[in-house]
Amino acid sequence: MSDTDFDAIVVGAGLAGPVAALELARAGKSVLVVERGNFAGAKNMTGGRLYVHSLRSVFTDDELADAPFERKIIRERISLMAPDATTTIDFSSDAMGGEETASYSVLRAPFDQWLAAKAEDVGAEFIYGIPVEGLVKDEDGKVRGIRAGEDEITAEDVILCDGVNSLLAREAVGYEKPPASQMAVGVKEVLELPADTITDRILAQSDDEGAAWLFAGDATHGVFGGGFMYTNRDSISLGVVAGIEALACSDAVPVYQMLEDLKNHPSVAPLIHDAKVVEHSGHMVPEGGVNIMPPLTGDGVMLAGDSAMMCINLGYMVRGMDYAIAAGQLAGQQAARAIDSGDTSKAGLQGYVDALESTFVMEDLRRYKDVPAFLENFDRMFGLYPQAAANVMDALFLIDGTPVEPLKSKLKPIIRKVGVMSALKDVRGALKAL
Repeated sequence: MSDTDFDAIVVGAGLAGPVAALELARAGKSVLVVERGNFAGAKNMTGGRLYVHSLRSVFTDDELADAPFERKIIRERISLMAPDATTTIDFSSDAMGGEETASYSVLRAPFDQWLAAKAEDVGAEFIYGIPVEGLVKDEDGKVRGIRAGEDEITAEDVILCDGVNSLLAREAVGYEKPPASQMAVGVKEVLELPADTITDRILAQSDDEGAAWLFAGDATHGVFGGGFMYTNRDSISLGVVAGIEALACSDAVPVYQMLEDLKNHPSVAPLIHDAKVVEHSGHMVPEGGVNIMPPLTGDGVMLAGDSAMMCINLGYMVRGMDYAIAAGQLAGQQAARAIDSGDTSKAGLQGYVDALESTFVMEDLRRYKDVPAFLENFDRMFGLYPQAAANVMDALFLIDGTPVEPLKSKLKPIIRKVGVMSALKDVRGALKAL
């Protein structure tokens, strides 16, 4: 019989935490989730897109039937944005509508509350509005619980899912904060519009369909980062993510101004015309991938989701939520096994690390380990290339009544400004990293 208050304690009610708690409760373990916000999702922010494959390994189709998804993403847009022009790839396919590859826009407050309710349904306990200030350790240094205010709550295992700016990772596994060059900050607004207006403006067939749109270039005024837009059922999530180190430069445009300028850009403004701002949020984003991951286990403790830096930015795609869900599931399952075995030491929790290594989570993070360094130094993508693309389109399509020059003559000065060798170097770097 355990002499602890709970078999397991989970810190954080984002995505990884409730899934870990759900798996522990399914295994018959007593589990407490402690969340600093006043409800699940109260302080969580994301661009807004969830790839559903990871949820399908946690829930049946019937259980997912009432999930608060917004719109199925059936259209991808990627834009090179110059100050007064935008060159866009607009892609859609039947495959995007398939269930195996489905992704949906989500709003984290309702979605996280739904996820927490699913964990509560199988026996997990949640407590909100309580910041965890430290960890309880025994004389050997093993984590034995948490400290919140004057209270100490003990457990056989503690799972940290308290986000990218974890207050406990250093105490748990000796993790020092990553360098600013490997972190970004995002700001986002949710802009309310009638559902049929959104549907018409993105050229969808129904109010159940939506689009994902990423911007590179003038969205961040030429610095490392980008803009994003996701269509919800009756709102649009619009935001900007920029590297913290780049923003620290004295001549950098503040990130909040980047968002205002993006809203007023001629390619974006028509889509959000007459929209009402109903939410404004900010969040730190880990962009270093596997290079900045902390140890995932210690004696009596595990890390999952953003607190474990499980996020990748490929430039054309940003992922983190499906990694958090998959890691939370494995953390809960392996914690239950370790508790059953009576060994929640670092060695006893090694099954979690081993299980992660055999999944898409660590395989993806390792495969793209060189991408952060490549993107950080890919300056031409955030200034020169978007303007060059706009100039090429001008050369192709603008007619003013004067005699038409040969296309070669029009394009030659644009190509000379870009530099053939520089472009080839960037292509080689991208192919190597991606």
